[in-house]
Amino acid sequence: MAAGLSTAGDARAQAREAFRRGDLPGAVGVLRSYLEENSDPEARLDLARLLLPLGAYDEAREQLETAFREFTDAAATRRAALAASHIGSLYLSWIGNRVAGRAWLARAWRMIEQEEPCLERGWIATWDVGCQYEDPDDLGRRAEIALETARSFGDPSLEVKALADGGLAMVEAGEIKSGMDRLDEAMTLVTSGHADPFTGGQATCSFFVACWCTGDLARLEAWCEPLRQRGLIGEQGIPILTTHCDAVYGTLLCDVGRFGEAESVLTRLEQSPEHGPAAIRLRRSWALAELRIRQGRLTEAEQLLLGFDDEIEGLIPMARLHLARGDYELAAGAARRGLRLIGSDRVRAVQLLAVLVEAELGREDLGSAREAATELRSRAAATRSPALLAEARFASACVHAASGDTEEAIADLDNALQDLGDTDVPLLRAKLRLELARLHAGRDRGAAVVEARAAAALHARLQLPIPREYADVLRALGVELPEIGGKADIPENVAEAVLSLRKDSSWLVALGGTSFRLRDTKGLRYLANLIDHPGVERHVFDLVELADPADADGAAVRQTLGDAGPLIDAEAKAAYRRRIEQLREEVHEAETFGRFDKAAELQRELEAIVHRLASALGLGGRDRRAASAAERARLNVTRAIRAAIARIAQWDEQAGRALDQDISTGCFCSYEPKHGSRVRWRTERIAVAA
Repeated sequence: MAAGLSTAGDARAQAREAFRRGDLPGAVGVLRSYLEENSDPEARLDLARLLLPLGAYDEAREQLETAFREFTDAAATRRAALAASHIGSLYLSWIGNRVAGRAWLARAWRMIEQEEPCLERGWIATWDVGCQYEDPDDLGRRAEIALETARSFGDPSLEVKALADGGLAMVEAGEIKSGMDRLDEAMTLVTSGHADPFTGGQATCSFFVACWCTGDLARLEAWCEPLRQRGLIGEQGIPILTTHCDAVYGTLLCDVGRFGEAESVLTRLEQSPEHGPAAIRLRRSWALAELRIRQGRLTEAEQLLLGFDDEIEGLIPMARLHLARGDYELAAGAARRGLRLIGSDRVRAVQLLAVLVEAELGREDLGSAREAATELRSRAAATRSPALLAEARFASACVHAASGDTEEAIADLDNALQDLGDTDVPLLRAKLRLELARLHAGRDRGAAVVEARAAAALHARLQLPIPREYADVLRALGVELPEIGGKADIPENVAEAVLSLRKDSSWLVALGGTSFRLRDTKGLRYLANLIDHPGVERHVFDLVELADPADADGAAVRQTLGDAGPLIDAEAKAAYRRRIEQLREEVHEAETFGRFDKAAELQRELEAIVHRLASALGLGGRDRRAASAAERARLNVTRAIRAAIARIAQWDEQAGRALDQDISTGCFCSYEPKHGSRVRWRTERIAVAA
């Protein structure tokens, strides 16, 4: 036995001290050493909790199952029930096995319900992070049990957990002010050290999700600095918690139109490891998928969501993805399934009902769209949130417009803008003004132009293109569409490099106070086209045609040759998506009625189909081809681009290194500055031609 570990109290105290210092492996080592010579279920609970952030899920499960047996053998029913709840949480949130997780949690609750009031009852009631609960009524009931228990037994960590969970439940149910007040109280206790780090992390997760629900970016940012100082988030914080918070923070930045910052935050997530707890991988995928949907990169968004759309966080972006694709039947199905899952959650209900209204209008089912819009209005009114009320009025306006009642539609949109007041939601504001411009266009040209210009200005500020369905309206009104992808603002600590084509067909490269010339090559033309359109993916055939117009006919012919087609065609993929949606329903029904064996069988079929669909999607979510005629073009373009970068690096190593990092090659190529890139490239506004 290691020195100083004569009792369980010594071992657990040393482990807590090591964890407090940030030495997680050291804390694990202390408990492992102690348990080598002792049978102590309490120490096993502590060790399992410490193993989770290290990714040692199998060892954690073994420790918890052993602790459960030891507690049971000792007739310590309350502690055995607590161990069962930890096993359920491990399966559900960390391993991602919903069926086993729910079965263990149901067992834990049945065991503790037979006992007298005790501290374990409060911890089992709030078994996991608040955002993992689907129904806020259920979460609220459990949080009240935990809060009463915490105050009766004097447990500050449980009180923090109960306050945070109860606050999130209130927010999701529409009681936003009361809920955020309770969450502020929880964060006060967390940042003053009144909770252990694990519980403080769980409370922080609930707080971040509540801020996302309400769009309260200011409150979130106000608490970030105290949380960093406490060592919970940030570079020195708990990695898992930081990943979760970055995902929510990045999505919230998207919602308020701060896309540059959102891209920076979410890019870090894209580069993070694929392993980790299922809940965190889900949150990362959900956040990135939301961004990719806004960017129009739909197949990439689908690849991110595959396997996660059985959770409510994945269900909302999946419904939006189906809607963006114009697959209104699947969008409506996903939205209706989500509405059945979320219970009394008014905030998520508004998001799902907004999708459902548009999907039903797309299906030309005006009656169902009107019914959904009425329900949406009712749920939004209960929240008293200006943004959600405006979203409901927009849906109502769409229904009125589809019914031919333009006056009512315009009134709804005007009232929606009035509801918003000075709320910082530029995306929603732009959407309302675009629809007003469209409705006014055939009635009052002056009013239409005013709304169109206001919408165009918002899109220009956000660097977002005008949606296709509105672009023709603005052109007809004589309103210039915003130019997207022009010269970006360069941060002070980032150098600017310029690539420009001279009249003598040579290329001038300028960085800082130095410049040099390079002779013309196809590789430099490819680079110039990519740099001129940051973030835009170009197929290699498009690059060949753009860089060498004389070979355009040959490129067009090459695109038609040598391709055996996708591994799974569009019809098959659509059938897979519908079967996945059907299986999700069947798994949920089996779980609801306690048929866990049947649920497990259906889950295996579901995972097999998801794997089959995922295998047909290549890098970036694009179709994998059974044979590719583009392979030769990919190799030639890649060689040309890398040769051009190497030539630039011979003259300026920093410039070449930045390009090598920020240029992606393959069948699709792009220029996209990575987080932390020290050089930003642009081209001069001149023709880049052969």
